[in-house]
Amino acid sequence: MSKSLNLFVPALGFTALGLGLAYGLSSRQYGAQTIETLETRVQQVEATAASTSAEAQAAAAEAARLMSERDALQQIAADAANTAGSLTAPAPVIDGTYELGRAALEEELAAWDVDVLPDGRGLPEGRGDVWTGEEVFVEKCATCHGDFAEGVGNWPVLAGGFDTLADKDPVKTVGSYWPHLSTAWDYINRSMPFGEAGTLTPDETYAIVAYILYSNDLVDDDFELSHENFTDVEMYNSDGFVVDDRPELEYAEWRAEPCMANCKETVEITMRATFLDVTPEGGGDSVMNHATTGDGPVFSASDDAAVATTSEDAGGPDPALVAAGEGAFRQCKSCHQVGEGASNRTGPALNGMVGRTIGSVDGFRYSNVFQEANAAGEVWTAENLAAFLADPRGTMPGTKMTFRGVREEADITALIAYLESFEE
Repeated sequence: MSKSLNLFVPALGFTALGLGLAYGLSSRQYGAQTIETLETRVQQVEATAASTSAEAQAAAAEAARLMSERDALQQIAADAANTAGSLTAPAPVIDGTYELGRAALEEELAAWDVDVLPDGRGLPEGRGDVWTGEEVFVEKCATCHGDFAEGVGNWPVLAGGFDTLADKDPVKTVGSYWPHLSTAWDYINRSMPFGEAGTLTPDETYAIVAYILYSNDLVDDDFELSHENFTDVEMYNSDGFVVDDRPELEYAEWRAEPCMANCKETVEITMRATFLDVTPEGGGDSVMNHATTGDGPVFSASDDAAVATTSEDAGGPDPALVAAGEGAFRQCKSCHQVGEGASNRTGPALNGMVGRTIGSVDGFRYSNVFQEANAAGEVWTAENLAAFLADPRGTMPGTKMTFRGVREEADITALIAYLESFEE
């Protein structure tokens, strides 16, 4: 019995040793795997940290670039504000690109670079005289603007209106309002004739502008406009505009706390946009404003002429004929005035015209043919006035009056009756 136990004890010992070795080996393997896992996680954390750091550095670099561009743009804006008084200052140049598109071809640039500046930059070579301009104007422009730029219906008036800018209803024309001749040339070249923009040649544009200048009595009838003498023309209102200094002088006051006390309780409509329409559809009078004296105001190129007080006696003028003459006189109102307070504009005041010596209105600068008639003592009569109204240039060769003439004999008769109703 004891011998058997002695054999069993060593067996147990070897078994325990084997189990211990197995446990030790398994524990060592587990520890190695754990360490490897931890090392992998450490590496991942380090990689994430490195990536985050790189992204932060990239974001910081992008922010610095944007701030640099902002500073550059602010500097450009400041420089532009300092040079705002120059109408011909070159456009600012920004360094760098946005990596978009491609460089424009020279042909593409030339097609878009058609603007004309006040100093003449951008003008193409060419020339056109007043008489050629009249022919082109009558053919391409008179349908809307009248034969002598007086405007048809509600289409814009291009001539006259001098010294009316301070009036309640100023007449803003090329002659009375526009400070730079380049504005007229550039606009006509780009946008006219209406519906056929871009069809005029440079010579035609020069001629039309020359005719408009002549219609405003700014040049003589033998004037020729070209790219060479363009900047020599002095516009009547060249000093009528100033550089906008409100950002420096007024904006700070406007941004103060607004007053919200003692406000009006009601709002009164004093004008409607329909009465300001200047681009009628289909030509002629506006489809929105029929130029009547009904519900709304009627706008014209000059102050309404005073209505003549006529006698209904047998010896006085026919009231109906005078009324018809007042209507016919609308084609004359952009240049002439009659009635109380009438003054010289593009043409002389016409009060007391019939029976007066030709070319005798004080303060008006007549053309040579009228000065010669005045020196000869010629007098306006109903007969020679009718001939002049029918064909101004044929009757008085060399007149600066660009009107082609009244076409209807009945209108001529009515006009003369209307003019006779105003005494000097």
